[in-house]
Amino acid sequence: MTTEFASIRWRERDVRIEFVRIAPERTNAPLVVFLHEGLGSVAMWKDFPEQLCDAGGYRGLVFSRPAYGQSTPRAEDERWDVDFMHRQAHEVLPAFFHAIDLQEKPWLFGHSDGGSISLLYAARFPHAVAGIVVVAPHIFVEDVTVANIEEARKAYQTTDLPQRLGKYHDSADSAFWGWNRIWLHPPFRQWNIEAEVDAIRCPVLAMQGVDDEYGTLEQIRGIARRVPQTQLVEIRDCGHSPHRDQPENVIVATLNFIERNRSPQP
Repeated sequence: MTTEFASIRWRERDVRIEFVRIAPERTNAPLVVFLHEGLGSVAMWKDFPEQLCDAGGYRGLVFSRPAYGQSTPRAEDERWDVDFMHRQAHEVLPAFFHAIDLQEKPWLFGHSDGGSISLLYAARFPHAVAGIVVVAPHIFVEDVTVANIEEARKAYQTTDLPQRLGKYHDSADSAFWGWNRIWLHPPFRQWNIEAEVDAIRCPVLAMQGVDDEYGTLEQIRGIARRVPQTQLVEIRDCGHSPHRDQPENVIVATLNFIERNRSPQP
């Protein structure tokens, strides 16, 4: 896979977006777009997107949001606000799709913050996606989430976490502090997108580990109560990253979901 870059105009400056394509030669296959977690990037996914796409015979598109990976880091004075995931879903993702001239309805596969962004995108643009897979998404803020993000801040300040994150980001500080500061910002405790997901019309697969350290199962169960076409998968012996803890289960569930819901080829 070759790293490519797209340019978008966002927050009154030019921003480059790092991305890779998986098996673009499979021209008639479904396209799965992978949206990473709050500290993720193209590289942080490792080979999971390729594994999933190869198993299903799909195409893939993996990208790093602004501030992550090899995408443009945050400006020194840039502070994210409570609407930061909304802006990713409503501004960055459409601009990125436009920049690469995406002409089809993709399947979104979002983990953690990327799952929340997928939900927000599908709610705002209900006819622009074929379906979404959300893995350990957030639809409201829980005490357990904040407590573990506080622990992550301590680890970043006292351990080699900056060096380890530096393997996956041009600027570890850009990735970490953008995510950490807003999640620990007191007004963010009121962040809640439960009512917004009502507008989702596409098929939804919501997966979460039973032992998720960043959220309870109410996150995905809350989606199912609001979006009746949601399929739930609760994975035992699994934490916040099911695609790392239980990749085979995640791949099988995702392939079954896509095959059951994809439109037949003409």
